[in-house]
Amino acid sequence: MKKSNHIWSFSTVGGVKRVNLESGSDLIHLEELDPKLWTALSCPVNGLEIDKKTLEIIDADKDGQIRVPEIIEAVNWITSILRNPDDLLKQEAVFSLTSINDSTELGKNLLDSAKIILKNLGKEGSTILTVEETSDTEKIFAGTKFNGDGIITEDSTSSPELIALLNEIIQTSGSIADRGGKQGITAETLQLFIENCEKYSAWYAKKEADIKTIFPLGDITDGAYQNFLSIKSKVDDYFIRCRLAAFDTQSTEVLNLQVARVETITARDLSSCIEEIAAYPLAKIEAHKSLPVSTGINPAWEKAISDFKTLTVSFLFPNKDTITETEWNKIAETFAPYAQWKSEKEGDLVEGLGIERVRAILVGTEKNQLQTLIEQDKALEQEATNIILVDKLVRYHRDMFTLLKNFVTFFDFYTPGSKAIFQAGTLYIDQRSCDLCIKVSDMAKHATMVSFSGMYLMYCDCTSRATNEKMTIVAALTNGDIDNLVVGKNALFYDRNGLDWDATVIKIVDNPISIRQAFFSPYRKVSRFIETQINKMAAAQDDKVNADLTKGVESVPVKVEEAKAKKDPPAPFDVGKFVGIFAAIGLAVGAIGTALASVVAGFLGLTWWKMPIAFCGLLLLISGPSMIIAYLKLRKRNLAPLLDANGWAINASAVVNIQFGNTLTHLAELPKGAKINLNDPFTKKKQPILPAIFILSLLAGAALYFLWKLGYIHLPF
Repeated sequence: MKKSNHIWSFSTVGGVKRVNLESGSDLIHLEELDPKLWTALSCPVNGLEIDKKTLEIIDADKDGQIRVPEIIEAVNWITSILRNPDDLLKQEAVFSLTSINDSTELGKNLLDSAKIILKNLGKEGSTILTVEETSDTEKIFAGTKFNGDGIITEDSTSSPELIALLNEIIQTSGSIADRGGKQGITAETLQLFIENCEKYSAWYAKKEADIKTIFPLGDITDGAYQNFLSIKSKVDDYFIRCRLAAFDTQSTEVLNLQVARVETITARDLSSCIEEIAAYPLAKIEAHKSLPVSTGINPAWEKAISDFKTLTVSFLFPNKDTITETEWNKIAETFAPYAQWKSEKEGDLVEGLGIERVRAILVGTEKNQLQTLIEQDKALEQEATNIILVDKLVRYHRDMFTLLKNFVTFFDFYTPGSKAIFQAGTLYIDQRSCDLCIKVSDMAKHATMVSFSGMYLMYCDCTSRATNEKMTIVAALTNGDIDNLVVGKNALFYDRNGLDWDATVIKIVDNPISIRQAFFSPYRKVSRFIETQINKMAAAQDDKVNADLTKGVESVPVKVEEAKAKKDPPAPFDVGKFVGIFAAIGLAVGAIGTALASVVAGFLGLTWWKMPIAFCGLLLLISGPSMIIAYLKLRKRNLAPLLDANGWAINASAVVNIQFGNTLTHLAELPKGAKINLNDPFTKKKQPILPAIFILSLLAGAALYFLWKLGYIHLPF
């Protein structure tokens, strides 16, 4: 970190002192700012609401993370090219060529390259560029003879001979797309092709040098050899069996086809048993017997042996219907030179061109001409690289300050009306909208980190209606109530492009939302507890009744039989037992009534001005603890753990206090000046007279009581 006298400006935002990036000078000296004062030290390339290609360019080591040194390197590069680094703060999508500092060599080269881009795009004379234009490399380089990538295509030459050779190379050795999107070849591809041509020609020359030995049967040698290979193992098996029969004559029967094996298939369609028949011996086994090549052959092998006789036996041993083992071995020796030559084959890639075309390519000049074209293209590599750098320049000009505001500081997050690059969109649910929505990249990591955020979180699975894409988001609820929020509730999510996604709540992390919600929390808990207990009691009683009914029905026959067998008189009514029960109930009711009477008497014994104080004190006694706990948690709500779970390295807390939280979740509000009709046709009709009389009676009673307590009136009791 360099030291300088640059004066930095700081502001306290989100409970942390954060640097203000207010000028191009601040950006030029950014490398001098202590990294400990940066809000983030690392952020992921994926999942952010900023052009991914820009982030990929900044990510110099291509590890998927952008770190402080890479940010500094990118800022230093862009500020060295611009005449006025203050232009970066404008975040303009349109880049003017007049912004380039052409007093430097790099700046001059980039200016020239920018003009070339405009010319190739048909905008010669224009002085402005956009990212959409500079990123369209196929259009920029389309129709150009050379583009500096070392790849030549059909557009690189007008010679029919060179184009023909180029296509032959592509067909045999493969191709690669150039910057213009067309298929072509590189120097490596050309070299591979030429090497294969040389190897194939040299291999073919071995045949020509000793053709009678390598091709003993002439043009039919290859077909005869393939036939020889197809029957070799079966013929070898035949002669071994014959030798075994000569060794032990008693084994002949075993070595031959056994009748039992034939009997197993005779009842079947033999045409479907060819594979099984093929496993039988090639011919009848006898000691020192020759191999018949005309008759007496296993039906499954007749065609192969017939071809063998035609292609090989008739050529080497004319007019023979059998061959000995010695003759068979001679045939194998005859094919040995061809087999050896075949195994040494090289240059397979170009075999399809034919030997004449291969040798014509080797002696011709076209291959050298192609090499020259490749070198000419390669010579323009720097110019082409500069064209690519123009795209980098235009992207940095548009996106760099946006990234800095969300990396060095969290300016966009804490600015009303703005959204940070990690805010994916807005979730609409239960008459409110949640602006703090973040894409979830690792659910498992979120599970370990969310507890430290202190926020009420809803995890939602989202599906795009337009593309059927799926993603998971986490939305922070920072205002309102939670009565209707449950797992499984459906909602609607709008991404930053305005596209809607169907959302379903899959997980809720419960934390306080507001002081108001915390105030009513104890009463809601008691209400839910009572409701739960009532439901349990009702369910238990229902189960008991059902069980008793079932048991009673099942026991009727038994009771009838017992009654017939033994008619005992019913037990007398135990008055004492029921008296005791009623006494206990009365004692309990009396105790409760006494307690309530004491509370009421104590409350009524207070002076009039103490009564509201006592009532408020009671409310604070019940709700106060939950409100205090909620206040402490709300003050410490922190976004940093959620971002850390998404691959960020947050260097400072990102507090979401009560005031700021209210701006992140918006409740439904009626439009200003809206007219409201309070007459609900589906509301139960009420009798207004009786409630009015009841309320007036209560008010009159309360007024008389206070007047009596104050001594203004005297009652006769």
